[in-house]
Amino acid sequence: MNSGATRIKTVAVCDSQPVAVEGIRAILNPCPDLQLIGSSGSLLAGMEMVRAHPPSVLLIDKAFGLQPVMDWIAGLRMSGCRSAPVVWGMSLSEAEALRIMQAGAQGVMLKTTDLNGLLGCLRRVASGSHWMEAGIFQDWQALRCTRSSLTPREQQVVELVEQGMKNKEIARVLGICPGTVKIHLKHIFEKTGVRGRYGLALSGLREKGLLSLPAA
Repeated sequence: MNSGATRIKTVAVCDSQPVAVEGIRAILNPCPDLQLIGSSGSLLAGMEMVRAHPPSVLLIDKAFGLQPVMDWIAGLRMSGCRSAPVVWGMSLSEAEALRIMQAGAQGVMLKTTDLNGLLGCLRRVASGSHWMEAGIFQDWQALRCTRSSLTPREQQVVELVEQGMKNKEIARVLGICPGTVKIHLKHIFEKTGVRGRYGLALSGLREKGLLSLPAA
């Protein structure tokens, strides 16, 4: 009995729409491994809720504002809380999703996701992994690339792009000019087939096993 209880992962929801919370409650009620333990309608109340009863996974509504949500996640991390943040929203661009992940979220998904997608995200994040809904990235097949052909310098550029650095910042760190960074990126995109720096950063998450995508 005790071993079964320890496998239950707890979920809390911080959402601007009460109906969304009730929807999550209805979905999780039949799940023996996931339990909704709390909800809040604001980021302030959400922080108090998490401090009082830290859940395994915290589902946060992007509608509170991209920057406020990222700041909130950063504050959660600084407090030492081990709850895994998942941000969901009606719309999320590639750039927004990447910024959210770089801010410390362990999952990003759309509110239009299906039941399997929602439960898959919560379970994977609760297990300690990361999740990115494939529909957010317009050409997710391009993430399935190889970097074995990259030079050591190109690998360095990729690692700094994954950290969210801009070309000027990368140039300063590597001691090269921004124009050289652009040339490296051009070669990297050609070799990997990845479209743009956001795709490059996302492919890095996938290669490290931090990004879950559906099978081809």
